[in-house]
Amino acid sequence: MNKKILFVSHKKVQCGVYEFGKNITDVLQHSQLYQFIRVECSSLGELQTAIAENAPAAIIYNYYPSVLPWVTTRIGPKLYRNNIASIQIPQIGIIHEITQHVADTATAYKKKILPVGASRLSNSLFDFYIAPDPTLLLLNPFVYKTGRMIPSYQNNFPLPSKPVIGSFGFGTPKKGFEKVVQLVQQEFDEAVIRFNIPAADFGGDKDGINARGIAEKCKALVVKRGIQLIVTHDFLDNKTMLDFLAKNTINIFLYEHDETSGKGLSSAVDNAMAVQRPVAVSDSAMFRHVFDVEPSICVTKNNLRTIIQNGFAPLQKHYNEWNAENLLWEYERILNSIFTKQQNLSKPKKGIIRTLQSKWNRLLSKPNKTFTWLRNSEKATEDDMQVDSSVQYQPIQIPTDASLNRVLDNKARRLYAPAIDKLTELVPKTMSKKIAEANVQQAFVFDTVYRYLSQHQNPKLLCVGSYEDTASMSLIKMGFKVEEIDPMLNYSLQEYFTKPSTVKNSYDIIFSTSVIEHDLDDESFIKCIADLLAPGGMAIITCDYKDGWKPGEPKPEVDARFYTKQDLRDRLLPLMSNCRLADEPQWDCPNPDFNYLGKYQYTFATFVVKKGILQKV
Repeated sequence: MNKKILFVSHKKVQCGVYEFGKNITDVLQHSQLYQFIRVECSSLGELQTAIAENAPAAIIYNYYPSVLPWVTTRIGPKLYRNNIASIQIPQIGIIHEITQHVADTATAYKKKILPVGASRLSNSLFDFYIAPDPTLLLLNPFVYKTGRMIPSYQNNFPLPSKPVIGSFGFGTPKKGFEKVVQLVQQEFDEAVIRFNIPAADFGGDKDGINARGIAEKCKALVVKRGIQLIVTHDFLDNKTMLDFLAKNTINIFLYEHDETSGKGLSSAVDNAMAVQRPVAVSDSAMFRHVFDVEPSICVTKNNLRTIIQNGFAPLQKHYNEWNAENLLWEYERILNSIFTKQQNLSKPKKGIIRTLQSKWNRLLSKPNKTFTWLRNSEKATEDDMQVDSSVQYQPIQIPTDASLNRVLDNKARRLYAPAIDKLTELVPKTMSKKIAEANVQQAFVFDTVYRYLSQHQNPKLLCVGSYEDTASMSLIKMGFKVEEIDPMLNYSLQEYFTKPSTVKNSYDIIFSTSVIEHDLDDESFIKCIADLLAPGGMAIITCDYKDGWKPGEPKPEVDARFYTKQDLRDRLLPLMSNCRLADEPQWDCPNPDFNYLGKYQYTFATFVVKKGILQKV
């Protein structure tokens, strides 16, 4: 029988958190792996009753301090009692106001007394956390992330004959409705502006005074005779809200919250994308999940007329990605991972100082910064990643007696020096963090991918292990489209392979730099690579290499193994269906010339494979 999962939310009120939880559970009901049971609780007693009646294997809380206040009890300034600390099954909290800092500092101490302020409750109460923010870096092992949830909707309304600019949101501060009125009048002489601004049961406007005040301010700003402003204050259910958005030429959201506001992502864009009309946003951090679309939908980069003219196409990729099927897979994947972790609990060995630090952090509910995963990073890279399609590169002239399948030694470092120089030119800050002698791997991958790009008109590229991969970063900066996967950014390769939207046999080039030696299951890794490659596609892989190495012999702690000729040719290659080596390998290396930490002597090898083209019968 499938495991039962309680999904705890609050009683129905007019608030975005409630609607978010309802949309999520509507999707989760379709799971074939877990039985999700939605319960609306207004007290700890109601939760305990639900647990007794359902005997769940885990609990997910649609948590926000103001809507589930009974989860804690304030007992003093910056002092709370955790009322759910004694519940023994895994408890998972959804963090709505998610930022990178909030994710990085989340703790799982399960303490009964929390010496924290109200702002720290969301990331201090639970065993694990789910953040609905696809932009997060996954630096904390207690935090998982998902994509967004775009409601399913069929837009059958015709485009308006004249511009209709729509927006909606509760009457809370900094929603930017006034700015919408001003911007529309800057660009249009005739247009209709439609706002829906309902009262908010949470957020300080239950009686709708703020909503009506915003409406009056907006009406006072209309100075052009051809501009008509229509404001309604009814709370619209999901279907009616989507119909409202579907009737507009464009939907626009000009929030004024900056990166210091501590706000999570806005769900307004999710609803607007559902109706497949153009969307415009401000540069508020609450819209950071759509900052990567091209052409930009940000009003600081394009005007409204241009955004309307570009249509919905810039958002199509995100629309395809953030659907119900993928979201269900995300939640099932997260629960699978959590149950696996619970079954394999083990405490890492620590020295006296680190043990004392951990105990002190636990006492004060501070994040344990002795963990290697906790990094001081608010974004994936510090390099300027503005695309520059004018960048030129000439692939290395490979000697006729050299192979692509080779050892990357000092001779290779000299050969690929121009490629290393190009990477340093394109992404200098990331390159400066790398071990100089190891950069030959990235250089080889960059050069080899680039030389094969010309064989494809619109190449489909996949980088496996893309976090701080300078080859991938450089290709993207040169204007090439690269799909990127990495456990720190989104998924492992094996997880990505099972994702519903992943298309098998479709990638023209898959490249991975020094990743496979870290994977405990390298055979499933290499099978996934082969099955993702399109017929005629190339896999370009590098690995830590020491021919003759045997399990049990010294190796870096971060490596699962060193590779040997026997591994590459006789163990891995046969696992890659319909694939062959790109050329005759030159993997002999009696004297490895790379030293790591002063005690591990080895080198790097390349593994370049081509998938055959299936013959029609």
